[in-house]
Amino acid sequence: MSYHIEIKGIAQPAEPHDGARVLVDRLWPRGRSREALSLDDWYRDASPSPALRRQYQQGEISSTVFAVRYRGELRDHPERLLPLMRQVRYRGALTLLTAERDLDASPLPILKEWLLFALQEEDAADREPASPPCYRHLFEDPG
Repeated sequence: MSYHIEIKGIAQPAEPHDGARVLVDRLWPRGRSREALSLDDWYRDASPSPALRRQYQQGEISSTVFAVRYRGELRDHPERLLPLMRQVRYRGALTLLTAERDLDASPLPILKEWLLFALQEEDAADREPASPPCYRHLFEDPG
């Protein structure tokens, strides 16, 4: 199954094809009301940890190191993706929002990548039989 996940800045207007609009920032954007952002949810748990975010913003780590560590946080805590996975499955589309101006430098492309991976893994697991097939009928006496 294919999933539609978009990344947008909070300044971009809501569109009909956005599906669920979820702000995925640790901090609330200053001077913005929930109504102005047309949000369905504000979900902080899928954003980078405060320590990782601080290290990156203060220039203590490079963007490459940040990306590796953020992927590690998502790998170590897959339960943090579940609410977003439910949103995209229920609504058919998901728009991840951030207050950062440079969307490509934000953590959202990494989050989108992990969400798509987790959804595909879950779909693959659903295709597997829940229990092994029963062959008892092959060994029973029909008479």
